[in-house]
Amino acid sequence: MDIIPQLILNSVIAGAIYTLVALGFNLIYGTAKFSNLAHGVIAAIGGYAVFYLTKTLNLNVYIAIILGVTLAGLVGWASNKFIYLPLRKRKASNMILFIASLGVMTALQAIIAMLFSSQFKTLSQDIGTQKLFKIFGGVITQTQVIILSSTIFIIAGLALLLYKTRFGKAVRAINDDEEAAQIIGINTNKIIGLVFFIGSAIAGLAGILIGFDTGIEPTMGLDLLFKGMVTSIIGGAGNIYGGILGGFLIGFVENFSIWRISGEWKDAIVFMLLIVFLIFRPRGIINK
Repeated sequence: MDIIPQLILNSVIAGAIYTLVALGFNLIYGTAKFSNLAHGVIAAIGGYAVFYLTKTLNLNVYIAIILGVTLAGLVGWASNKFIYLPLRKRKASNMILFIASLGVMTALQAIIAMLFSSQFKTLSQDIGTQKLFKIFGGVITQTQVIILSSTIFIIAGLALLLYKTRFGKAVRAINDDEEAAQIIGINTNKIIGLVFFIGSAIAGLAGILIGFDTGIEPTMGLDLLFKGMVTSIIGGAGNIYGGILGGFLIGFVENFSIWRISGEWKDAIVFMLLIVFLIFRPRGIINK
């Protein structure tokens, strides 16, 4: 196995995961105008939902995935409906919404730990017998092929939704100016609620895919949140295509950076890349 092809494949897979997380994060940020700290733990909810449905209830894995993605979307929708929306109606600042999302994140993470314990768990039942594919000297697993395919499918679907439907036009109008969107008759609260559902469902899918690839734990949402926020900022906060570029950039940077140095420095290197962008390109790769 050659090291360079393998590093490239690892970077692409990592970039696909970060892209999925950043897509939902950017979608919500673009309409709600605040950083939803609960986004990462909602991804974990998707993974744990599939774990419970398949391991405890012995449900078909494909049905479990659909239900897990739906549950993650509903948790995101409910957090907006019962927490963020009432705060926005009271003209709460973005900082208040930010702190509220911190509370949601802490509560959800605690609930997951109480229900499933803090032990590391995996969703795959056949890790040792996964099909392996060799590409240009590198090796990729069947699960990783599914991760990459799912990311491409979500990107294409989201692009069609945002640029070929009336709903997408409404989302982009709110992204540009929420007050102007209200003036022309758009029900912004309803649209933002749907955006929370879609963005959270995408995050849930990311959590499920990670569960099949490496595993799940209650604190996994913190790392996903960190990578999702950094990806969003580097790519361009609120910009869908920026999230894609940022996700794959971080995937390549962190994998190639640990080629010569310890893997413990991976997060530090990503953070240093964030600092560089904040200093020299604060708007990200693609402006909003």
